[in-house]
Amino acid sequence: MLDDERSVHNKPNFPRKRRQPSRLIEIDAWIDSSIWRFFHAVAIWWEGVTIVSRKMRARGFNRILVELACEGLTLGLAGFVLLLALAQPAIRMTRNGLPQETNYSVLFLDKHGDEIGRRGVMRAAAVPIDEMPDNFVKAVLATEDRRFFDHFGIDFIGLVRAMTVNAQAGGVVQGGSTLTQQLAKNLFLSNERSLDRKIKEAFLALWLESHLTKRQILSMYLDRAYMGGGTFGAAAAAEFYFGKNIRDVSLAEAAMLAGLFKAPAKYAPHINLPAARARANEVLTNMVQAHFLTEGQVIAARRHPATAIDRSSTPSPDYFLDYAFDEVQRIAKKYGLKQRNFIARTTIDMNLQKLADESVEYHLRQFGKTYKVGEAAMVVLASDGSVRAIVGGRDYGVSQFNRATKALRQPGSSFKVYVYATAMQQGMTPRDTIVDSPITIGRWSPQNYGRSFHGRVTLATALARSLNVPAVKLYQKVGFANTVKTAKAMGIESPLRGDKTMALGTSEVTVMDQATAYTVFANGGMDAHRHAIEQLMDGDGKVVWDARRDLPPHHRVLSKQATKYMNEMLVGVTENGTARRAQLSMTRVGGKTGTTQSYRDGWFVGFTGNYVGAVWFGNDSFAPTNKLTGGSLPAMTWQRFMEAAHKNIELKPIPYIDDPFPAGRKTVADSGEGAAPPAATQPLSRKAQEVLATIADRLEAIKPLDPEQLASADANTGDAAPARTQ
Repeated sequence: MLDDERSVHNKPNFPRKRRQPSRLIEIDAWIDSSIWRFFHAVAIWWEGVTIVSRKMRARGFNRILVELACEGLTLGLAGFVLLLALAQPAIRMTRNGLPQETNYSVLFLDKHGDEIGRRGVMRAAAVPIDEMPDNFVKAVLATEDRRFFDHFGIDFIGLVRAMTVNAQAGGVVQGGSTLTQQLAKNLFLSNERSLDRKIKEAFLALWLESHLTKRQILSMYLDRAYMGGGTFGAAAAAEFYFGKNIRDVSLAEAAMLAGLFKAPAKYAPHINLPAARARANEVLTNMVQAHFLTEGQVIAARRHPATAIDRSSTPSPDYFLDYAFDEVQRIAKKYGLKQRNFIARTTIDMNLQKLADESVEYHLRQFGKTYKVGEAAMVVLASDGSVRAIVGGRDYGVSQFNRATKALRQPGSSFKVYVYATAMQQGMTPRDTIVDSPITIGRWSPQNYGRSFHGRVTLATALARSLNVPAVKLYQKVGFANTVKTAKAMGIESPLRGDKTMALGTSEVTVMDQATAYTVFANGGMDAHRHAIEQLMDGDGKVVWDARRDLPPHHRVLSKQATKYMNEMLVGVTENGTARRAQLSMTRVGGKTGTTQSYRDGWFVGFTGNYVGAVWFGNDSFAPTNKLTGGSLPAMTWQRFMEAAHKNIELKPIPYIDDPFPAGRKTVADSGEGAAPPAATQPLSRKAQEVLATIADRLEAIKPLDPEQLASADANTGDAAPARTQ
């Protein structure tokens, strides 16, 4: 054996070095033990809870009470979350506190310079409630809210009482709103009747009660409520109706003033004195029933009722004045006018305003119940954009919400004109055709009114018949964004969604918007610049703003050719389409009807060379009508107004219409006095001359009748009339 091998085998046998255990094992063991200890502790705790709960477990009748309490807490928590969500609109409204009253004072004149009303100044300086007659304050509380000092904004006892009385009477004879709720509505909301408005009103009432004292709420209510005749607040009403300071009114006058809060227009003494006195007598009865006065104390007021100053000669166009007042404030802010007192010459024509009011009320009174429609609005503009009349609702005293300028409603097919105008602007013509056939966009399949299709039709025919499917196809072709751009350029200020259904009028607009946009057609394609103020003057009569000087110059919105095509098609709508009821006897008419889903809205927007009018009928609650279409009440109301409005004025032709007047009509309308020259003396149009020449040629070509044949024909028919020629 080699020495090397021997040396290897003879080495001592040392023990090997053992590996140290990893720290991860210790960490894993610590985690496992900690988890076990935790769950073990939880198990012990839960066992203790179970033992205690067994001892506290309700049985029998107590268990029913516990279950009800638990369910009540659950529902209460859910209700609290719901109330918090519903309160968000009210919270946003009150973010900046109470709305500030304007300090502008404006005297308004009509287009002829006659005074028509005031705004701002009619809200007299606030009179402290301590200085108001005690009888007047008691009369208001007895009639409007007897438990005013006992509730916190919402009177549940009074609400139950009102519901009981109304149920027994079979109708609404007593309201359940508190005085605080009425103030909340006056300060923040409109008079629109909807559940959403009532919810906001309730939360706003609670906000007012938590931020103001009862005396402050009562004082603010008496100072800001509408009292009829364009007046706001009891102090202004006392001056307007009785010519005296509110501090000096008698018991009979206080009762008459207190009766105005419910329905100012209905009970205004300068409009209906018997109704005002009857209402005042009810107020006196309320004061006795509330134990504020005795029957003996009110007997003198019953025997000698109040008499108001006669102010019935000049009715106040309140909806127009509200709109004009807002415009004055916009002008003052935009042009940096430092004045606060103005004299404003407006564009209103009081004769046209009376005609508009009468036409709307006539059709609501005659056909409102039949069609189940309760409200209407109308706007009349001259072709230069000046506002001639505004009807914002049926009764300003009942509702000061201006449906003509503030209500957003779906325009239905009256919106289609913007689609067609865009097409004409892009080079299409009324003779171009489009296929009326089924179409589906996503999950939406638009249908025509009669749920039928007409194949290939011209654009003029599609618009005259108000076909929906061709309008949607054309809308896709011209482009959604382009249509929105056209509508905005023509004067639509309401926000437009620009979605796939907008061609059928699903994007809400105002009546004022529609009237403004259609004025482009009557103005030859130029924009309208709608305005209700002609001039603003300071207290010394110096003109500080003038529409002719300060408004921007008109610019072209539609080309002449596009305007010509649109006017031809819109005249065709009234003569061969859905708006035949809008035709006038003295001049041709252009326009478009509109009807929305479930017949909620009916529209007609039309124009002549002189005026543009937009008419809407519907319900504040958005309730469906009884199949009201734009070609019925709206077109009839428009026609009744325009037929009278065009009497004794120079008739202007519709731009680019070759025959603007019906055959045989006069170019100056009349009502029997100062008639224009006979129509025969007027020069004939080229088309009329061509028709007459054709008739003359055909008459000359007819062969004379044989007398024997004529006699034979008479004998066979027993008719002495001459034989008909082909």
